Amino acid sequence: MPSVLFVLTGADHWTLNDGTTHPTGFWAEELAAPHRVFSQAGFYISVATPGGVTPTVDEASLAAEANGGQEQADAIASYLASIDETLKIPARLEDTVATSYDVVFYPGGHGPMEDLAVSEVSGRLLTTALDSGTHVAVLCHAPAALLPARREDGSWAFAGYRMTGFSNAEETQAGLASKAPWLLEDRLVALGADYAAAEPWATHTVHDRNLHTGQNPASSEQLAREIVAAL
Repeated sequence: MPSVLFVLTGADHWTLNDGTTHPTGFWAEELAAPHRVFSQAGFYISVATPGGVTPTVDEASLAAEANGGQEQADAIASYLASIDETLKIPARLEDTVATSYDVVFYPGGHGPMEDLAVSEVSGRLLTTALDSGTHVAVLCHAPAALLPARREDGSWAFAGYRMTGFSNAEETQAGLASKAPWLLEDRLVALGADYAAAEPWATHTVHDRNLHTGQNPASSEQLAREIVAAL
């Protein structure tokens, strides 16, 4: 049975450039849609967070306007409720072993910009996964978790990889670009990523070797289905 580890942010806020905090967490669809795809494909699924804290769902991601209508918002909320017991008691990221899984999958939301973007533990796990051939998937804002993936010589493990992620244009349209301490697209490009984005909010995935990336929430299900197909 193939296996997937979902790594979720443990943050419930994002610190903005003026020192105020923006309430956040993980984006509902970015966990619910891939989790459902992997579950239906028969994968063994685990969940981990930094410190094993119960993850917080971004309340904005449960709104009708964020999901194309109330019916879809209700469906996502219902799915999250169905896996609530798993989410309440995640494993500690510090205790997980990347090579125990076929896929390591990071959903987004602004939460990863707060904690996973600076987590050496997560960075080591991602580097190990990349080098071992484990499939690494990061979605929307979750490519922020790639930033601390450093090798012993200090080089970035993902330099030169083709990838996508939440774009500057999308952050601007979402109304948070001017408040952000840094922008994901800028950081990835500065580190040497071969970054490419589609039109804002369009479904867009990029695959390079065992790295799989999705641009935004609309890419959630497609990204998971393409990984299942790759396996």
